[in-house]
Amino acid sequence: MIQQRIAERGQWTAALLNLPEPHVLQTWEWGEVKRQTGWQPTRLLWQAETNGAPVAAASLLLRRIPRLPRGVAYVPKGPILDWSDERLVDAVLAAIELEARRQGAIFVKIDPDVAPDSQIGRSVKFVLQQRGWQPSLEQIQFRNTALLDLTPDEEGLLAAMKPKWRYNIRLAGRRGMTIRRGDVADLPAFYDLYRETGGRDGFIVRPFDYYAETWRTFMQPMDADAPCADLLLAEVEGAAVAGLILFRFADRAWYMYGASSERQRAAMPNHLLQWEAMRLARAAGCTVYDLWGAPDTLDESDGMWGVWRFKEGFGARFAPHIGAWDYPVSSTQYRLYTDAMAWNSYCRDCGYRVFSYTEQIRRRVTFHAGGKMLQSGGDHGCTSTSRRLPFTVYHPHHGASHVSISLWTCRWCSRRLRVGQAQRKHGRPESPARGAR
Repeated sequence: MIQQRIAERGQWTAALLNLPEPHVLQTWEWGEVKRQTGWQPTRLLWQAETNGAPVAAASLLLRRIPRLPRGVAYVPKGPILDWSDERLVDAVLAAIELEARRQGAIFVKIDPDVAPDSQIGRSVKFVLQQRGWQPSLEQIQFRNTALLDLTPDEEGLLAAMKPKWRYNIRLAGRRGMTIRRGDVADLPAFYDLYRETGGRDGFIVRPFDYYAETWRTFMQPMDADAPCADLLLAEVEGAAVAGLILFRFADRAWYMYGASSERQRAAMPNHLLQWEAMRLARAAGCTVYDLWGAPDTLDESDGMWGVWRFKEGFGARFAPHIGAWDYPVSSTQYRLYTDAMAWNSYCRDCGYRVFSYTEQIRRRVTFHAGGKMLQSGGDHGCTSTSRRLPFTVYHPHHGASHVSISLWTCRWCSRRLRVGQAQRKHGRPESPARGAR
């Protein structure tokens, strides 16, 4: 097997298109977008010695840690290869480990779309563990997702939906809702909807320029084989009330950004938007629609249960994955890094970090939070109250543990919050190992 670094966009795209299930986060364009936010991409390609055909690929992103000579590495939704080939998996993992060490990374993270309970998934997890990889406590992307099969015709797609979803799609049309395909000039209007959605649902929304580079890059593809994105806007009487951005590459489509206003919610714009996205992706030759994100477990207590029910109504199936795995290049530095990043809380409203000291108990599954505060750089501390509450932390590998936890108040916006609340619920700004999505 021959390994080489790829420095030309067309060669990289052609290689990905000849590999199984290439992901949009492994494309050349995604690496270039992340370069604008401090990540340095390295494209590694493995080819068969006999005929030079591509057998594996990995777009490895490295980000330096400020004021330190080290960095963190990440292969988003990769590497891309045939995961049923154990020898190939072992060889590619060894090469990624070596590259991470060569670039001075503390650790390297991967999160391929491999089903955990399949024979392939069990084999892959065994190889990872044998090589010293470990399940990551920090998931960059969603561990699981919801997939829609786009191979049936439109009547078949509608028939697979729940009756209420078909009714809502038709209702949106009757109430004057129309779907328009937007262009780059419509991005500020979509961003306004996205910012409103973030304020309502409690996730961090960064400045417009952060997203604009990504959206423009994919909405203006270089050629027919390049990944692309489509902006769809739901409008009533010419006013946008909801929208989504649909990414496409090879035979897959991804719903990665969605936004809606409080206005006209009863007109069901999101149901009609998703239906038009399905139609657009199918017409473009996509056979699978990834609705991007599903609960960790199919349980009503999961914070994403409502999101899952919405996606399930369109006929989507639950697709679990093995999640993120880390290879510590330096075990000591990796432990220090993960301890420093563990359970930092962020204010739901303003997004500023609330620092807390943590006491490590039972492999960082259980935490005692609160007490002392720190202030550093652009972040701000929060004052602690004396009130302590029982709190349950659940980890899928180690079970549930009870801890006591303080209520804190954000000095910036006066919102009260618990230190150690689930990061997915409140959102969090980008950490050195985050933001590769």
